[in-house]
Amino acid sequence: MERHAGIAEKLIAAARQLSTRLATLRFAPPVTHVYDPLTYAWEAHESYLRRYAAAPARVVFLGMNPGPFGMVQSGVPFGEIAAVRDWLRIDCAPQRPALENPWRPIEGFACRRSEVSGRRLWGLFRERFANAESFFADHFVANYCPLAFFERARNLTPDKLPAAEAAVLQAACDAHLRTLVMALQAEWLIAVGSFAEARATQALADTDVRIGRILHPSPASPAANRGWAEAATRQLRALAVWD
Repeated sequence: MERHAGIAEKLIAAARQLSTRLATLRFAPPVTHVYDPLTYAWEAHESYLRRYAAAPARVVFLGMNPGPFGMVQSGVPFGEIAAVRDWLRIDCAPQRPALENPWRPIEGFACRRSEVSGRRLWGLFRERFANAESFFADHFVANYCPLAFFERARNLTPDKLPAAEAAVLQAACDAHLRTLVMALQAEWLIAVGSFAEARATQALADTDVRIGRILHPSPASPAANRGWAEAATRQLRALAVWD
């Protein structure tokens, strides 16, 4: 992977700025706890950006927000522990968040639960590419929103927030997404699921970035449980993103 000075630094600065901006937001019940892995798991996230966002990426895959057993624990988008540790070779112990959720504690790389969506996504890339460096030579993976929301143990996705709270959150995340795709000189934004597609369509409306969508790998999706990797590959080939 040919490295380009400055890209990773731009994304590191943008991530810090986004985290700082979101730290001022407050969320009403039923939200009981909010996690921002860009704070307590910053070491891992910065390592991810320095190692794998050091060159332009023709294709950026975009998820919604951190999952409770993925990026919440590892600091990496779709960050299923085994994939991050074994394929991406990142293993940084997180700190304790300022307000820890006792129903969803931060266990970091000691977490025994597997983030199925992340296992499926990184598993597809691992099957197709010889190593992580080969994948990231032309691709990158990001989340639209870095925050995870909980009602005690229950995961609350950003699309469930009240309109007023969502508007402020989306303004910050839209700006960050534009910075990210411009810094990476992306040609394609591949949304992982319909929420990411809707946000990318609005945020990138005034750019030349092409937007496509693949099926979300969530185990809550019956279609994903019938062979997600094959379905996603067909979709990417139909878009001519992959051959």
